[in-house]
Amino acid sequence: MDKKELIKYFKSLGLTVHTGTKARGHQGFFLKNRIDISKNIPEDRIVPTLLHEFAHYIHSKIEPDMNRNGGTLYMLFKDDCPIFFEELLKVTNFVDRNSLCIKLYEHKDRVKEKIKEYENIIKIYYPDFQRSKKFKEFDKYIKKSDAKYLLKYDRVKVIQGGFFKKTIRLYTIDSIEKDFSGMPRAFAAYIRLKSFQKKQSRISSRINKYKKYYEKPCELFARLVEGIYLDREWVEAIAPNVVKRFYELLDEGYYMELSTILCRTYLHNV
Repeated sequence: MDKKELIKYFKSLGLTVHTGTKARGHQGFFLKNRIDISKNIPEDRIVPTLLHEFAHYIHSKIEPDMNRNGGTLYMLFKDDCPIFFEELLKVTNFVDRNSLCIKLYEHKDRVKEKIKEYENIIKIYYPDFQRSKKFKEFDKYIKKSDAKYLLKYDRVKVIQGGFFKKTIRLYTIDSIEKDFSGMPRAFAAYIRLKSFQKKQSRISSRINKYKKYYEKPCELFARLVEGIYLDREWVEAIAPNVVKRFYELLDEGYYMELSTILCRTYLHNV
């Protein structure tokens, strides 16, 4: 089926389909019998995205609470064998390389290197320094310095003085030596180390957020359907067990109208 045929079929089922929206920031979006496809996606992504969102529609008929809780593998495959989850992740990584979070992991590695770099500088002056323990010498020094604000923010504006006479000072993580000329090198390194630790924490949070999204059963199922369209033979090779179960249920009519779509899609792609 091409995109026009798919859309026509979706509408015959009572679905509303929009192809000129921003799809809530995604390539596509499904909610309450409505499918939105972003107007900004490439032409070759339209059919896979339509199939992905239609898979959500089918899933919602199997599990009405799917949109709220992400669904369950047991209801999708009448089995929650652990190998299904492992294979579905492989399919997801094939279909959407963003699920691998490669750039985030690379960024995290660079941040780790910077943390180690600043730790080594500190140890030149304080050999017993440990990141996991209080840096007492630094804590004592920083109490009387505006540099303490840089422990929380990489860029900060400090307003001093009374109502009629105010002094505004701008401090940044990149100009510590200029702004605080008397600060020991080890202490400047410690402030930067703490900054990179915060960056590391933010990156880890983003990775966890993406993993939580991609590992939802509803997303795993939709990318399985998408993957079968994109490269059926490859998906069958990397996920033989879950695909076998999927085909069995498809033939039984468990996935309802999805069988009509995929049968025609097979003929189109063979």
